[in-house]
Amino acid sequence: MTPQLDPPPTLSKPDHHSSPQRAQMRFALLGNPNTGKTTLFNRLCGVRSNTANFPGSTVEARKGIRNFQGMRYEVIDLPGLYGLNLDRPESSFCKAYLAGNIETAQRPDGIIIVTDATNLSRNLIFASQALQQNLPAIVALNMIDLAQRGGLTIDIKKLGEYLGCPVIPICARSGEGVPDLLKAMTSPVISDANLPDPTIAQGASEWSDEVIARSVGGHSAIGTAGDSFTDRLDMAFTHPILGVLIFTAIMTGLFYTIFALATVPMDLIDILFLHLGNLFGAVLPAGALHDLVVDGVVAGIAGVVVFLPQICVLFFLLTILEDTGYLARAAFVTDRILRKFGLPGQAFVPFLSAHACAIPAIMSARLIPDHRDRMATILTAPFMSCSARVPVYVLIIGMLFGNNALYAGLAFTGCYVMGAVAALLSSLLFRRTFLKGPARPMILELPTYKMPSLRTALLTTYDRAMVFLKNAGTVIVSICIVLWWLGEYPHVAPPADAIALRVEAEQIADSDPDGSQAKLLMADVLEAKHAKAESYVGQIGHTLEPVFKPLGFDWQLTIGVMTSLLAREVFVSTMTVVLAGTEDDPAENHTVRERIVGAARSDGTPLFTTPAAASLLVYYVLAMQCLPTLVVTRRETGSWKWAGFQLVYMTGLAYLLALIVFHSLTWMGVA
Repeated sequence: MTPQLDPPPTLSKPDHHSSPQRAQMRFALLGNPNTGKTTLFNRLCGVRSNTANFPGSTVEARKGIRNFQGMRYEVIDLPGLYGLNLDRPESSFCKAYLAGNIETAQRPDGIIIVTDATNLSRNLIFASQALQQNLPAIVALNMIDLAQRGGLTIDIKKLGEYLGCPVIPICARSGEGVPDLLKAMTSPVISDANLPDPTIAQGASEWSDEVIARSVGGHSAIGTAGDSFTDRLDMAFTHPILGVLIFTAIMTGLFYTIFALATVPMDLIDILFLHLGNLFGAVLPAGALHDLVVDGVVAGIAGVVVFLPQICVLFFLLTILEDTGYLARAAFVTDRILRKFGLPGQAFVPFLSAHACAIPAIMSARLIPDHRDRMATILTAPFMSCSARVPVYVLIIGMLFGNNALYAGLAFTGCYVMGAVAALLSSLLFRRTFLKGPARPMILELPTYKMPSLRTALLTTYDRAMVFLKNAGTVIVSICIVLWWLGEYPHVAPPADAIALRVEAEQIADSDPDGSQAKLLMADVLEAKHAKAESYVGQIGHTLEPVFKPLGFDWQLTIGVMTSLLAREVFVSTMTVVLAGTEDDPAENHTVRERIVGAARSDGTPLFTTPAAASLLVYYVLAMQCLPTLVVTRRETGSWKWAGFQLVYMTGLAYLLALIVFHSLTWMGVA
């Protein structure tokens, strides 16, 4: 039965209905997906936030701090959900958190229910469920600007009276109304309105429509009259053929933009670290400390930080696309594809997240209810090209295509497509063998089109950049120091050829100074190459070289491949350290990329021939080169068996295809 709406009561409540005012209060943000909840969180907390994996939970939530008029608010951005009583992981998580059964024994001091003013019919149903949790509440009526632009007139006071709590109209994207929301957070109210039974869907729907009829006016008051222009856009973006073509074109344009815009800042960072290395080299006396700082720490960090512009541009553009509402249309298009490979539509979210990092992608697979669907997603998500692969892609594609941004952009897109195809075909194989079972369809709501928020895009970009730099400042520096030590020791006597060159140089020093200097430089090169080959890292590389030689890798590339198992992004830093001192003319100041691109093998031939570079690129697209990802796979699946299978399968597939690419190009005579 639908509850009969009494005449709207006033919002004057007994004192016990209000949350007690303290110096610090904790609020939980609740809302349906696509209501702008996370945008509001970013508006409230900015960079003062972090992602928390609460003990005993299966879903992550973000935590942030906001100080306002002497009050300190802790804000928890809970996952978006369609209902608190659904048999879904996010629903169980949110309900447990509101009950105080997660992280602490205490319940939050209040909840902020974020609703979409342009889609009140569904949002009010969820709001009625949240208001019945017996917690002080505020309803944030987001996207009020879009509602007004669409002809809706909302009686905020009357709507608040029917809900039994304050209703604050806001625009999270622009910040309009947020100060009013902060003021309301000082005194949230426990609703005592006549709300519908959450277990009766029909009654809740009728109640929502009746509330809208009494408090909202305009041609779109209940439901939506539709917009012919946006409808035409949806028809194009979600078309089974045209939609895929548009998606491919947008992604190609995105990657082309990465190469076109990031070139200048990359060059500046490269030059900056070159001068920084020279500065430390001039200040520090010659010796082990000098070599450690210049060739180990500075060069190693430079090899990763130089690619920060591409990382920033990538996530900035992806966030812009998501904010406009386009990525939801892309999910609709890809759902048709995923179902053909035995994957649920929900796998689109982990697959998209995997382009940032496979670790949160694997963890987000917890939201997939079916065990077989979840396992298939976990095992294949690392095929998607994560941000850690970007520095390797940029380095190798730059070798293959030079300054041709168009070909480089197409190759970059090809890397992402190759990873996606490998994930889909592997999923199909798994679902038809040891993970048999039907895939569940995905229920997806297409959000309204919106102007993207530059603030949200910049905050997301900043967050990703900080994660990348923190890795460069901890794991990568540690690896660089270890690699420097392995590459520097043990000290060995110079080769006979180098000794002979020094003797010759001394003999002609007076008669031919230039010739003498040239022989000394050549002797330095021979000594450096001999020392590197006889070092610990050289010995390891030579031992494992036969395994990777069929792919065109020598002992130096073998070291890069093996060490990057700890983290893919350290490949560039590893090669920088391993190749330190091996350039043909040590008198020149080579940048990081020039040092790697111009490197030579022990026999003097180029290290990065076209077949070897293409083979290496294919290997890094497909191989499991991330130990932390394997650890997370073990934790999520509960067994090292699945992590071991993931390592062997992905690395074996990468080896096989890289082998085919190398020998095919060699057979065709490509130099």
